Amino acid sequence: MSLSEAEDDSEQEIHVPTEIDWHMLDKSKFFVLGAAMFSGVSASLYPAVVLKTRQQVSQSQISCIRTAIWIVRNEGLRALYRGFGTSLTGTIPARALYMTALEVTKSNVGTATVSMGFPETTSLAIANGTAGVSAAVAAQLVWTPVDVVSQRLMVQGNCNPGACSASNCKYVNGIDAFRKIVKMDGVKGLYRGFGISILTYAPSNAVWWASYSVAQRLVWGGLGCHLCRKDEEGTETGVVTYRPDSKTVMAVQGVSAAMAGGFSALITMPLDTIKTRLQVLDGEENGRRGPTVAQTVRNLIREGGWSACYRGLWPRCASMSMSATTMITTYEFLKRLSAKNQEAVAR
Repeated sequence: MSLSEAEDDSEQEIHVPTEIDWHMLDKSKFFVLGAAMFSGVSASLYPAVVLKTRQQVSQSQISCIRTAIWIVRNEGLRALYRGFGTSLTGTIPARALYMTALEVTKSNVGTATVSMGFPETTSLAIANGTAGVSAAVAAQLVWTPVDVVSQRLMVQGNCNPGACSASNCKYVNGIDAFRKIVKMDGVKGLYRGFGISILTYAPSNAVWWASYSVAQRLVWGGLGCHLCRKDEEGTETGVVTYRPDSKTVMAVQGVSAAMAGGFSALITMPLDTIKTRLQVLDGEENGRRGPTVAQTVRNLIREGGWSACYRGLWPRCASMSMSATTMITTYEFLKRLSAKNQEAVAR
């Protein structure tokens, strides 16, 4: 599906390279290359996730910089990657589920909405939003247990002033954490916060993918003609045609992804804070049971009012924007590498 933006009564057009649908991909290449690429991206962004998690479980407002300095000074640089092995192990199958659900849903819903007569812009937004929800729900089956284990490891040793008392258990590694959580709470302990995770990531993904498609339209519509080279062949028909090179397309995708990531982070931040606390903290009011959603919200409001729900906002915004930029550029590049017909992609 090509993206075109007409201006000045259809006298100007911008032609972006063909959108690669699910049926156009070499699946084996797509998953193998995807696992390698996204592992590298996850490694580069993991410290921001650790900082965000530490801030979210803190009982007082502590700046991101102060938190980072305290961790490095008292626990060393390795603490910024605590739980990374567990996270990476679970991310690979979760990402495979995510990408499969995303592409299959986007392709099918996109085709259906176009056949129903929706405009291309609306069709893209609906398809991307629906695909985001589908992908989030599928991936959470794997991601929630990984989150529970890795976040327990992230906050272990979190003794800086104002820190909440996270789980009293001490974990040697991810396997040890997994075993102790199952022994104490059963398998359901690995899915603590599953419901709130769905409520967090489903709308977050829907907002992100829908706003990403809209942001791309806005960028191309506002700056497209200034970023692309004029196609001399198109002038013969009386229509001025612009064709962006691959670097321009990647830059627009990156900017659009960053805009969508920041917006999505802001909208879903309170749900993410509640989810993190549910997964990490032990419940003081119910013995060994974890805290409920209502208890978590009450504790947050008691500690710092509604603004406490936004602790860790800037690390999360930065993480999601950077993640979105690197993920989408990597993802689009991956799709082009994995396309069955490279000649069709080049047009």
